[in-house]
Amino acid sequence: MIDTHCHILKQYYHNIDEIISKMGNNIMIVSGTNDQDNQEVLELCHKYPNVYGTLGIHPTELDSNNLEFIENNLNDKKIVGIGEIGLDYHWNNDKEKQKEMFIKQLDLALKYNKPVVIHSRDATNDTYEILKQYPRLNKDIHCYSGSLEMAKNFIKINCRLGIGGVITFKNSKLKDVIKEIDLNYLMLETDSPFLTPEPYRGKTNEPYNIIYVAKKIAEVKNISLEEVLEQTTLNAVEQFKLDFRSDK
Repeated sequence: MIDTHCHILKQYYHNIDEIISKMGNNIMIVSGTNDQDNQEVLELCHKYPNVYGTLGIHPTELDSNNLEFIENNLNDKKIVGIGEIGLDYHWNNDKEKQKEMFIKQLDLALKYNKPVVIHSRDATNDTYEILKQYPRLNKDIHCYSGSLEMAKNFIKINCRLGIGGVITFKNSKLKDVIKEIDLNYLMLETDSPFLTPEPYRGKTNEPYNIIYVAKKIAEVKNISLEEVLEQTTLNAVEQFKLDFRSDK
């Protein structure tokens, strides 16, 4: 299993060793959101063999602006992308400032040929219009929860969809969307410590709960759990250009 998006950071967990140990040899990609997170992500990647990371400035963290740190560490073999970046019009009304930082980080990803992890909340159209200017980039639409039509539009511009705990929620419409999307375009994520899947909704999320997301996708698509795990792992390896041989 590969949890393609989580935040296993000290501000959320007092037992990081235990959380990571529980994953065994399974892979986690920890995403940075600000200057402090990015530094911690780098430290985690170097401490744990099965932890990889992405570095980025989240649209609600625009007081952080150390793009130089991000650029200086993009050649680290454990840093596999730029993220979590994007647009969030729910929590931040400064749309132009968000777009400016978003584009700067996309340009950086293009310069170094790095995948990007995209956050989009109440900003789908603007996110799409910006991303379609970067067809070469591998793009992960983190925590996808939009329409089937929009999912297809994102896929056409070289995006995969990160699917997390929302798909397990009782009244989630995401199940209807995922039923119609080819498994080749899906990746598993938890967004830990957030969006805990059923049957543990309400508790702090952790990467191991990725199995419940996989089980729900298998149920929705009427395929085996093994097929879901195999294909989503292949998808993540391709998306983030993971090369485990280089880490031995």
